[in-house]
Order: sequence, then structure tokens, then C-alpha cells
Amino acid sequence: MDKQTGASVPLETTQTMKHQFLTSLILAGSWLLPAGPSLHGSEPVRDVADLVRLQSQVETVAAKVTPATVALLSEATGSSGSGVVTTADGLVLTAAHVVHGAKDLLVVFPNGKQVKGKVLGANYSKDIAMVRITDAGPWPFAERGESKPLAAGDWVIAMGHSAGFDPDRPPPVRFGRVISKGPGNFLTTDCTLIGGDSGGPLFDLDGRIVGINSNIGQSVKNNNHAGIDGFRDDWDRLLAGEGWGRLALNPFANPEMPVLGIEMGLRTRGEGVPVAGVVPRSPAAAAGVKIGDVITAVDGSKIGNGNELLQVLAKKQPGDVVTLDLRRDEKPVKVKVTLDRRNRLYRER
Repeated sequence: MDKQTGASVPLETTQTMKHQFLTSLILAGSWLLPAGPSLHGSEPVRDVADLVRLQSQVETVAAKVTPATVALLSEATGSSGSGVVTTADGLVLTAAHVVHGAKDLLVVFPNGKQVKGKVLGANYSKDIAMVRITDAGPWPFAERGESKPLAAGDWVIAMGHSAGFDPDRPPPVRFGRVISKGPGNFLTTDCTLIGGDSGGPLFDLDGRIVGINSNIGQSVKNNNHAGIDGFRDDWDRLLAGEGWGRLALNPFANPEMPVLGIEMGLRTRGEGVPVAGVVPRSPAAAAGVKIGDVITAVDGSKIGNGNELLQVLAKKQPGDVVTLDLRRDEKPVKVKVTLDRRNRLYRER
């Protein structure tokens, strides 16, 4: 969570803030663009005219969604973060670690208006949470999109109240691309994020919410976001005020990660992952995977070692059916495995 520092936030400010979009950052960084990136994975950027069009789209989205990008402040915990209003009656989406330990929050809009919010539910494993504005609306809001169709190279826009709410500026606009999908409901982008951005929204170029800023990676331009589809799966439980999961802020430690139910052995020669153990009543056991088998591919993607197997599985979802290519007694074997959640598999044992 992000601790507030410096001067306190003025609670009665009604200053109207001008939207500031740093167009020079896009133009100055255009030399970094590869020859064939795409808008939504389909429209190539070929020349300066395409860059100008892309810049215009980002400006349009920023103007549209800035009013719905809010700061969240907790007087009880002294923490702050960001969120995004997604319904006219004041439903706010944010990160679970932003609301952790709080029951009530102060919701601050970019124009300085402050209203009360009640923390609803949170799935800490996915780092997603809901807050309900208790004051009467309607409120500016942003529509929800989908995160599953996103692909590496897709353009996205990250927003949030960097370093906490600042009445002298609107939430900064950060523009970048999807780097990778997974693990689980998470995705990684190169949008620059710093403290205070946690819980803020990630948008596509249509201004739809596709993710929520979760945690900063090894650099400020390698960051994890919780995909919006994770909210869709847990919507009713979050609205009902349930809290569950484990707060790790490490996507690979997510207890809802999909698993096969095997113990990986060490490979001394060749490629593949030896099966050193099979968990009873696990997906692997049900599919007939045996100790001594060597996993050489998942859904046709070759597997060289245990790390590669984990990377492939991390991009799947519990309930997905995957095809394993095995080598058993030097003969090829194919089996289909229905993935299960790590916490459910090991809890039931």
C-alpha cells in the first residue's frame, strides 16, 4: 500500500483541473516503435500519419475516462491508492491490497470532489476489490471491456493518482503495450507506474477497462495488472462483500493458479519435464499420467524444462483442458488433463 507523505489533502477543494497530456512523449519516443506493432492487434502503425492517429486516440480516451479515475484514501490505515468508477451508481474497481484493512474510504474525483465509499468484497489472490460510493449519484464512469482477448503488442493506457492525489494535476496518462499474458488473470505491460497508481485502471484504445494496476515489476516499466475478466468471474461474490484468497503481490504465488498435480523431477539430459510424483485424485492422476513419464509439450508447445512448463500453465485457467505430449518408455503418448486450482487440490488432500 502507498503511505501518504507531505502536505495533507485539502478536503474542501473545488478547483477544476485542466487535463494535461504530454503528446511530446509519444512523438519523441516514436523511434522506439517496431515496424509492425498493431492497434488492438490488427491495425499496423506504418508511418507518421498512423502515429498521429494513434496519438489522437490516446488523447480521446484520456479525456473520456479521466473523470472516472479516482483516488482512494483510508483514514483508518493511512494508505492511499487509485480506482475507477464503472457504473453510474458508483461502483468502484480497485486492487485488493489498496483496501486491505479498511472498511470505509474517501473517494476523491480528479476535480477535487470527495465522497464516501464502502469497501465491498476482495479476492486477494487476484488482487481485485470493489468499493461502493455511498453518496447519491450519478457518477462519471468507464465501461468494462475484456482482458482475455489482449495479446502481446496491443496498445493500452494506464492511469492512476501517482504518488497520491494531487489537486494541482489530473491523474497522469501512461501509454504502452501489453508485454505478456499470465500468470492466471494477470498481464504485464510496459506502462510506467509508481506508488499511488495501485488500483488504477488500464484501458484499451476504446476507453474500456481491461485491467487494474496491481504491482510494479523489477522496473517501473514492467508492471503487472489484474485482468478485468477476473472481476467478471467473481462479480457476485465481490458485490456480496466476501473476502477470500491470499495477498501475495506475486502473481506466480497465486493459490488459484492452475495445476496438473505432479511433482517435477530434474532433467539430466534432453528436453522435457520428468514426472517424479503424481498427486492422488489430481488432474494428472485422473488423466493417467504416471511416474517416469516425461512431459515434452503442452497443447503443441514444446517444453524444455520445469520453468517453461510453469510459464505455459500460468497462462491457462482452472478448468481448461490441455493436451500433454508425454514420452513413456521411449514411446509417445498423448493425454488430456483438466486443470484444477492449486488451493482446491491441496486443500482437499
